[in-house]
Amino acid sequence: MNLSAILSRIEETVEAETAAIRTDIRFDIKGSNARKSRYLYELNKAISSLGAATLQAQHYDDIKRLREKLALNERAILAHLNAVNEVAELMQDAIQRAEADGTYSASEFGHMASTQ
Repeated sequence: MNLSAILSRIEETVEAETAAIRTDIRFDIKGSNARKSRYLYELNKAISSLGAATLQAQHYDDIKRLREKLALNERAILAHLNAVNEVAELMQDAIQRAEADGTYSASEFGHMASTQ
């Protein structure tokens, strides 16, 4: 297996995922994760056939560039997850407010008992 080609495919996949997370609400993150897993498997096989010295000497720049793109990808994923969490919390709060009109809630009952 050609390690440069594998690194290039991973880099392209990570770049595409980072851009899509930022712009496409219908992005298939599950499919992207499957592609990244497959490429990681290929990468592990290719690396195991090389020595560490060969890997660093011949592919140092490629690996460094990929590491930088992975850091950007990680930030985009974390921002996406934070946004999803915020939306989920807003929805949970809205559901709780809609379900409880205050008549039978424990806090309202306690408040009513203490004022009487």
